[in-house]
Amino acid sequence: MRDEVDGLVEAWRAERPDLDIEPLQVLSRVSRLARHLDRARRAVFTEHGLEPWEFDVLAELRRSGPPYEMSPGRLLRATLVTSGTMTNRIDRLATAGLVRRHPDPADKRGVLVRLSAEGQERVDAALSALIEYEESLLGEMPPAERERLATLLRSLLSPLDEPAPEAGV
Repeated sequence: MRDEVDGLVEAWRAERPDLDIEPLQVLSRVSRLARHLDRARRAVFTEHGLEPWEFDVLAELRRSGPPYEMSPGRLLRATLVTSGTMTNRIDRLATAGLVRRHPDPADKRGVLVRLSAEGQERVDAALSALIEYEESLLGEMPPAERERLATLLRSLLSPLDEPAPEAGV
């Protein structure tokens, strides 16, 4: 079985025999897979009337468990965006009726963002469609191979996901 990366690697080996092209064997495939997944996820989310960022915020709220609410600060840390971006996103989701803001009983100046019934229905439907699509991608891969692949990818990704050390520490 050959793929696009095989041709890319062969061409680089011919043009740059002085370089060890081996990392391209893995990382170019990961990169291409990420692009395919991004396009497919966008299509699934569009079918459910969501942008990828909307799914991200709604999914974070849904995973938080009942009552499916979080502070804007927790949401921005979880979704890795700035405060201004999160405020804009919450505004847009609230206007669409997918979330509601209400006062934080533990902080008189704070608010909590709660997933609405419509938001929960939309994110649940999008997630179900996404899982169905992703299951089709894995196809006939046996469970043991899936687990091994997940372990290998985790070992590659884990160091990249570690928080950066604090400045001055």
